[in-house]
Amino acid sequence: MNIVRKRLFDLEFSAVTQTEAVQTILIWARENNSSQPKIVVTPNLNITVLQRKNPAFRDILNSASLCLVDGRPIYWASRLFKKNLPEVVTGSDLVPAIFSAYKATPSDKKLKVYLLGAGEGVAQKAALNITKQYPGIDVCGVYSPPFGFEHNPLECEKICRKIKASEASILVIGLGAPKQELWANAHLHKTGVQVALCAGATIDFLAGEKPRAPVWMRKVGLEWLFRLSTEPRRLAMRYFRDGLALPALIWTEYRRK
Repeated sequence: MNIVRKRLFDLEFSAVTQTEAVQTILIWARENNSSQPKIVVTPNLNITVLQRKNPAFRDILNSASLCLVDGRPIYWASRLFKKNLPEVVTGSDLVPAIFSAYKATPSDKKLKVYLLGAGEGVAQKAALNITKQYPGIDVCGVYSPPFGFEHNPLECEKICRKIKASEASILVIGLGAPKQELWANAHLHKTGVQVALCAGATIDFLAGEKPRAPVWMRKVGLEWLFRLSTEPRRLAMRYFRDGLALPALIWTEYRRK
């Protein structure tokens, strides 16, 4: 698939629908080419704000195999500046969509998935739910790394060995941005996986630890409000800062045009 890129806010977004992203990722997962693993990122408004002051982070996002728009503000901005990204593709919707779309056949074994991240015991719950709901998926390993693990080379090597031993094709990373993207960029080539999905809180959602917003709220762009109501202490200040940064983002893009 020839993936068209649209530049917005210094990011090279992939102009694909969720269905196209799912199909592309499943093709990659079947390629059995771990020497060139693919990274999938889903920048929302917060990530878009963070990358403005972090060129290394921006380079990783722009070098990703898929850079999907996760968030209505970015999607609406793409319309404003005539970039016309086709739709919002959140990590929390993308991962279950991949699981649902994969159909194992006698010649095509179950899709092996590894879950990295979330709190202690959360990934195990997610694995049980995935196994029950998606018969074509084999959660071949889970791990919740300790705080600050990304600064410990021995711990990172241990994680890579665990993932490689599991023979996973897809790695779902739920460590939060920019940690998950930075870690994937530095270590993915040692894990043996074909695709890494940097998916934020997706593991928590799959485990049922955090509720998803109703579908109607997601469709009209109010998922942020639902999440704020469920995690006000963690998200209130972040959403406030991102909201203040949005006009500057739009003004800078306007001047560039």
